[in-house]
Amino acid sequence: MSSTSLRWALLGASDIAATRMIPAFRAAGHEVVVVQSGSSEWAAEYARTHGIGAWTTSVDEAVARADVDAVYVSSKNDRHRAQVEASAAAGRHVLAEKPLALSLADAEAMVAACERAGVVMATNHHLPASPVHRTVKRLVAEGEVGEVRAIHVSHAVGLPDHLRSWRIDDPVGGGVVLDVFVHDMAAVAAVIGGRALRVSSMSRTASQVPDSVMSVVEWEGEVIIETHDAYDNFHLPTYFEVLGTTGAIRATGCMTGDPVGDVLIYRGLEATPVDVGPRDDLYLTTTEAFARAVAGDGAPIVTGHDGVRSLAAALAALESLTTGCGQDVARA
Repeated sequence: MSSTSLRWALLGASDIAATRMIPAFRAAGHEVVVVQSGSSEWAAEYARTHGIGAWTTSVDEAVARADVDAVYVSSKNDRHRAQVEASAAAGRHVLAEKPLALSLADAEAMVAACERAGVVMATNHHLPASPVHRTVKRLVAEGEVGEVRAIHVSHAVGLPDHLRSWRIDDPVGGGVVLDVFVHDMAAVAAVIGGRALRVSSMSRTASQVPDSVMSVVEWEGEVIIETHDAYDNFHLPTYFEVLGTTGAIRATGCMTGDPVGDVLIYRGLEATPVDVGPRDDLYLTTTEAFARAVAGDGAPIVTGHDGVRSLAAALAALESLTTGCGQDVARA
């Protein structure tokens, strides 16, 4: 159980809140006291289904409740800024879904609002909390592969029908860049630090909502990142590979919200399995780190500033798809 037991308001009656965050909050000993949705019918049904004592259609009402300490924002991406700013103004700590916003200016304004209010803000990028990714980070930090030269990421997955909706229908907020590539950027930053400098991307289709994108990213420290993000891969496992001067790491089946995947370290083409330790739930790990940060013990696993940087890289990728040219990543 976390050292700080938080009482949560949910802004957005979403699938991820239902399947991931509500169970994580409760496993950490926290309480979900209210859910907000723009639809009164859906809010009431959601509250009944998930055992939440109160519901509302008003953001201001939800965040102003005296029994709310923190807010989880998982509404549509274009609503995040106003909801985070309202939460900060009410003095509530904020865990916001990725992408933080649809523009860098909005994302930066969200972080600034939380800083002015003196509340903790985190971005719900789940991969840095994965036991597999944390093992890869540890191996890199311990010098097991020498100097990192390149990272390969395959985050091509099969998108189930119940998750399609805005991901394939919304030409502004949908598509794999804002939904999946943005996670890749957070995962790389968590493992090796630094930030993306320039992105060149190509889509498999000319669709307004690209469902398959390959990107090459120039990273700080002269590291090259190669990514493949897609919704149409139902056959091959995902992977995250680190190539270094003295060795390499291959983590398979690990670009997921579940605590699964395997890690191999390679030297001279010979592979050695690496124990990743306890298979703790990613969202519980995120929740517990957030609660510790609220108590003044360290920082969230992925901060608001981290979320701004992952968004900046994603926006450069989208611009690259539009122009057909590589795009510099805005300094964030």
